[in-house]
Formats: sequence, C-alpha cells, structure tokens
Amino acid sequence: MAETELFPNPPITESVLEIIVRLPDEIDINALKNAHSDLKDRFPEIAELRTITASFKLGKDPSILPPTGALVGYHFKSPPHRKLMQCRLNGFAFNKLKPYQNWKDFSSEARELWDFYRKRTNPIKITRISLRYINRIEIPFPFDDFREYILMSPIIPPNLPQGVSQFFIRLEIPKDDLAAKAIITQTMELPTKEKKLPLILDIDVIRESEYIRNMDQIWVDFESLRSFKNEIFFNSITEKTKELFR
Repeated sequence: MAETELFPNPPITESVLEIIVRLPDEIDINALKNAHSDLKDRFPEIAELRTITASFKLGKDPSILPPTGALVGYHFKSPPHRKLMQCRLNGFAFNKLKPYQNWKDFSSEARELWDFYRKRTNPIKITRISLRYINRIEIPFPFDDFREYILMSPIIPPNLPQGVSQFFIRLEIPKDDLAAKAIITQTMELPTKEKKLPLILDIDVIRESEYIRNMDQIWVDFESLRSFKNEIFFNSITEKTKELFR
C-alpha cells in the first residue's frame, strides 16, 4: 500500500458522501421539504431535485418527445460555506466543495446531517454507501509525458502523432475483501492562462450491501472505503505530483 500524506494544498475540488436507502411508504416529498425549516440557518437555500427522462418515438413519423421529470427530493445549500445536503426519497448525500480541510471534519459533519435525515425519515434499510473525491491536478507546462505526474494515462502508439487534445479513461476496480468497487475516471480540461494543464482524477468508491439493524456499521465501512480511495489516489500519482500540493 502506498504511503499517504496530508497536503497543505490538496487537489480535491469536491467530496461527496452518499447513503442510498429504502424509506417507509408514509414518507413523502413534503416530509423532506419540511425538514429544511430546522436547517435553514445552516443551509439557507433550498432547490428541487428532479429526475429527467428523455424519450423518442420511432416509426413513420419519428419524433423527440418532451422530457418528463419527477420530484425526488431537495438540495439544501450553503453557498458561503460551499456545502450542499441532498435529502431524497432514495437517500442522503453531503457535498463539500473546495477548500477541503480533512476527513475528520468532513465525515463528522456528514454523520451529523445523516442523523438528522435518519430521524426524520426512519429508513427501513440502507442498500449502498459511497465516497467520491474529484481531484483537479494542474500540471505545469512543459512536460514530455503524462506519466511524469500521473500513472494512469493515455498511451499513444509510437508511430502516431504524440499530441493529445482530449482523452477520457474509465476503470472499474473491484475490492473483494471490502465487497466494494472503485470507479475511476480521468480526463483533461483546457490549459489555463497560467500555462497549466488541468487533469481530472475522479475516484468513486462504492459498497453495495444491506444494513438494517446495524446501520451504524456504515461508519466503520466508510473508513474502509476512505482507505481504498487513498490507496487508489496515492498509487496513481508520482512524487513530482505531490510537490504540487505541498
């Protein structure tokens, strides 16, 4: 396992802790909306969360049908603190945008907000937990090879032009001892005015399992998922990359 390190300038642009649940039939969308009144001092804004379904018609006269959507929950937002709480009919999530302080603060606040959601919805069971960290790594020009900074990178056959204007990599890696998997996505954005190339390293670690009478066990499992996430991150970057965050 790679050695982990706390950086004074971590590349994390967003962290998300999510818990998917099954709620009792009597919990409806109004119960989620009404919950906001007890949190409006911390999350002053509220916005609807909807699913959008697009469809089309085939046949002699094909056409695109108007999109339809269902109200499934609410976002409770705190723009000054760059935080967002999702209260949905199928689960809970806590999003924290940059700056990211540390795991202890992030997980403690997520647990406090989950307890709030749990008391008001009384979930029958939990079916999935996940942690997602989106990292933006700005590589300074010039450089000869992506692998100077990140080990999962596009490999171009030697007889082809070696320039890259865009790429997208997606991997799914199982972790059998945790009954978990990681979805790793990597891409790039346009170069910045400061002559740096932003690389996006998106790590989503997921455990699908039922928690019914042992719901507090999820916090033990979140610690394991975090270790899995760190294993992926620190095995994906080089020492040269770490210097960018120190």
